[in-house]
Amino acid sequence: MTLSFIWHMHQPNYRDKDGIMQMPWVFLHAIKDYYDMPWIVSHYPEVKLTFNITAPLIEQLKLYSQEAEKSDKFLSLWLREPQDLVENERRWLIKICKSSHYETMVKPFTRYRELVDKEHYNDREFLNLEILFILSWCGNYLQKNNAVVQQLFQKEQNYTVDDKKILLATLIEFIAGIWSFYKKLYQSKQIVIATTPFYHPILPLLLDMQNAKKANPNTQIPKETFSLKEDATRHIIKAKELFRETFGSNVKGFWPAEGAVDEESVELLASQGIHWIATDEEVLYKSLGNKEKKNIYFPYRYKNVAIGFRDHRLSDLIGFEYRYKSAKDAVQSFLLELEVIQKNDENAHVYIVLDGENAWEYYPKNGFDFLHKMYESLQNISWCSMLTMDEISKMQTKTLSHLAAGSWINGTFDTWVGDREKIRAWELLFMTKRDYNRHYEHLTQKKRTLIDEKFLFAESSDWFWWYGNDHHSEFDNEFDLLFRNNLVTIYELMEIYPPHDLFIPLVKKRSSGDFLIHPQSDITPIIDGKKDSFFEWMGCGVVDESQLFSTMDRTKQLIKKIYYGQDSQKLYFAFEGVSHELCKKGMIHLIIDPLKIEIEIAFCTDAKNFSSLRVESACKDWLELSIEKKNIKVQKLALRFEIYTQEGALQTLPSFGDLLIDLNDDYSKNWFV
Repeated sequence: MTLSFIWHMHQPNYRDKDGIMQMPWVFLHAIKDYYDMPWIVSHYPEVKLTFNITAPLIEQLKLYSQEAEKSDKFLSLWLREPQDLVENERRWLIKICKSSHYETMVKPFTRYRELVDKEHYNDREFLNLEILFILSWCGNYLQKNNAVVQQLFQKEQNYTVDDKKILLATLIEFIAGIWSFYKKLYQSKQIVIATTPFYHPILPLLLDMQNAKKANPNTQIPKETFSLKEDATRHIIKAKELFRETFGSNVKGFWPAEGAVDEESVELLASQGIHWIATDEEVLYKSLGNKEKKNIYFPYRYKNVAIGFRDHRLSDLIGFEYRYKSAKDAVQSFLLELEVIQKNDENAHVYIVLDGENAWEYYPKNGFDFLHKMYESLQNISWCSMLTMDEISKMQTKTLSHLAAGSWINGTFDTWVGDREKIRAWELLFMTKRDYNRHYEHLTQKKRTLIDEKFLFAESSDWFWWYGNDHHSEFDNEFDLLFRNNLVTIYELMEIYPPHDLFIPLVKKRSSGDFLIHPQSDITPIIDGKKDSFFEWMGCGVVDESQLFSTMDRTKQLIKKIYYGQDSQKLYFAFEGVSHELCKKGMIHLIIDPLKIEIEIAFCTDAKNFSSLRVESACKDWLELSIEKKNIKVQKLALRFEIYTQEGALQTLPSFGDLLIDLNDDYSKNWFV
């Protein structure tokens, strides 16, 4: 059998109308992932794979080798003395600096964890937080090979502004060599590099919004739409040009943004000389009109373009589930999955496609042990060889007579259109395009070129991903403002006052409100593990974990909701979604800060004393806990819960970080008649 990996490397275009990146994720992933991923695979010469690198990532990464502090809003503020910052700048920096994934990027570093857990900072603490945040994002290569990074890690505190300058200069020099390293591996034929239409658009929706309804007849779309084929073509041509400029050769394959395909978009790619693409297995199932699993393990072709259909389950195991296992157990599980496929079909061609950067911050050591173990194992097994997508495209293929419209998420486009906010964003885009077409003849060629570029920017899939109820982040408002300001700029270039609607935020005020309800009154439930009565928990706080699950995360998230509250004597917690099997074998690891208490409790445990705290638990219909407050001498607590079995960790709660509880909360203000 053969195995083909595609690691998809992408960041949205964070630049505003002045070309300044408004968020630092390109920089942060550059020091953590973009060099580390090819560096790790370079240790295994028999391992071949494909990296898909998008144009916004290429363009923005190049800015850091020019004037980093002037190109990145975060770095321009980060470099300043803490006392020179105004309050809103300071708050924004703190929000960024506390955004690292807690379990794998904060918790391992004692001083960084102490600072993240604080609410207020003096200037020295603030500066330490800033530097430790950047260090927490430094990847394995930097931690193991860069003297400046190693020295600053050892220092842990008492940093200076000079330390900032030295660190940034070191990291900028490091970033400048990333694309040349890819090019070196590309020329050695160990890896293949592909790309995506320029600003990562959903090509089928640009070509015909009706594709959304073809993929799912229940999907709502804007009422007035029209084809944006010219823009779709520009996305493809510009991506090819930038690829040639960056890597010195013509690109042969594309990962269509979000794996989104339809017949017209593939024909358009073929007309531009693209030899292969990849998408999701659901698209193949719809194209063939059946659900035969074996069909995905073969190279197909439509309109002379080879197509690899990703194994969704295997891809998601790496992206979402294996982070909970040891590297040894995860790789063993992965190889067993491949063996089952190989025994059923020794000529199977397996395609694994997933993000090449986002998964690793949830793995211990940024996925270092897992990736090394996986590549080492794949290099040493005789029954499976690895091929790049360029090699696959030259093989004999089956011809598809029909290609269904769909994406890599459920085979539909619902993640990017259908929700009220998403539809409204599309409506504003089409409105702006209609106004542009009406004024086109009166504009200079220079302005037309600038406006065309702004439209490509506004057509990125990323804007529509973050709108709506299916995805949330602490930076929804920043994304919303970038999208709308881009359309505002188009009107300014046309010298027309922008419509008022473009100044109205599309995102509703949700922050954590959609998934976090604070307690409204005292509660005193009986801890018996039974859902005896709704009234027992009436007025409690609720963390709705189901609202936080990614659309792409198909692993079974056990705990759907956390209920919590207190009375004068105890704190109370209940966990919804615990199975009967977990009640018998499950464990919960309770972390209570700032008390620095960690308690491990079997779900089947009765009341016990732990470190001067009396904890009562019961598990039948769900898991219930209580903690006596008598010996707690602080006012505010930060709690984390880890659910696991003897086989390993299953879920860390809450997903957004610590659950903060004020033991002196007064709920009387919430009563009404």
